[in-house]
Amino acid sequence: MKGMENLILLWALAAAAAAADAPPAPFFPVRGVVLVPDDLSWKEWPERAKRAGLTTIALHDALSPRRLAKHVESAPGRAFLDRCRSLGLDVEYEVHAMRDLLPRELFEVEPDLFRMDDSGKRTPDANLCVSSERALVLAARNAVDLARVLRPTTHRYFFWGDDGRPWCRCPRCRLLPESDQALTLENRIVDALRAGDPAATLAHLAYANTIAPPKTVKPRPGIFLEFAPIERRFDVPLGRPDAGPNRSALGALDANLKVFGADGAQALEYWLDASRFSGWKRPAVKVPFDPAVFREDLAAYAARGVRRITTFAVFIDADYIARHGDPPVDGYGEALRAFRPR
Repeated sequence: MKGMENLILLWALAAAAAAADAPPAPFFPVRGVVLVPDDLSWKEWPERAKRAGLTTIALHDALSPRRLAKHVESAPGRAFLDRCRSLGLDVEYEVHAMRDLLPRELFEVEPDLFRMDDSGKRTPDANLCVSSERALVLAARNAVDLARVLRPTTHRYFFWGDDGRPWCRCPRCRLLPESDQALTLENRIVDALRAGDPAATLAHLAYANTIAPPKTVKPRPGIFLEFAPIERRFDVPLGRPDAGPNRSALGALDANLKVFGADGAQALEYWLDASRFSGWKRPAVKVPFDPAVFREDLAAYAARGVRRITTFAVFIDADYIARHGDPPVDGYGEALRAFRPR
C-alpha cells in the first residue's frame, strides 16, 4: 500500500511540474481569418492557418449566402471542410444575407415587406422594413433554412444586413436608427435559430452605417458584438489619439461594448485584407502588414475585454502568392498566440 501511495505522489508531482512548464493558454482563444471561396485557390490555406496557430476559418460572400451554400455542398467545398475537420480548425460563415433572407422577387407582389427610401417609395434595393411583421418572419425562417447548410462548428452565426446599404425610412422605421433596425431583425433571427440549436449565437455587425450602437432596441440573449472598423487607418495603431478615424472607431467600440458587453465580442479587422488595400480590384497589392501596429491594436482590444480576433484575408489566393510570395499569415498568427496583456 505504501508503494502505491508513493507512486500516486510521484505521479501528482510530475503532473504539477508538467503543468508548471506548459506554456500558458493564449489570451485570445479565437484567432481567425475570413476568406471567400476563390481564395482557396491557394491550396495550402487550411494547413497554413493551422501552422500559424489560428483556430478558425470563416467563409464569406458579399451578396448571397445561397451561393456560398452551393459551394459548401460542392465537392471542393466538402473537401475543404474535411481538411479543416482533420486539422481541428473551426469553420464559420459570415455573409451579407438580406437578398436571400427576403428574396427580392417578392417585391412585385408584397412591396410593403421592403424598405421605404427617403422619397417615400418602397424599393427592393437593400435590406427590408423592420416594421413589417411578415418580413421579419420570412427573414428568420429563411435564416434557419440556410443554417442547415451554413452550420458553423462553433454555433456562432453571422447573417448581416446588406453591405453598408440604408435601412427603412417608412413612418415607423424612420424613428429607429440604422443599428436599431439591424438589431430588431437580429433579435428575431437569433430566437428562430435557438429553437433548433439552443447553443446558437448571432453577431450584431457594428460596421459602416451600423457602427454606432443601438439607442433603444436591446439585444436578445445570444446576440454578440462583432466590431468591424473598415474606415480606420492601418499605418497607426487603433488607440492612437491623434488619428481621427481611429479615435472615432475606438469611441464606437466603447459605446457598443456598453450595450452588448464584452462577453463573446469579436473584432473583425482588415490587417490581412488584400482586397481592401487593393480598392477591391484585382490584381491585389501586397498587404502592408505592420507587426508593431498590430500588437498595439491587440492591446487596445484586450484592454476592453475583446478576446476573439479575426481579419479578412480576401484576395490572398494563388494569384497573390504568385505575385507577392508568402503572405504574413505566420506573423499574424504568432503575434496572436504570443500576446499577453500588459
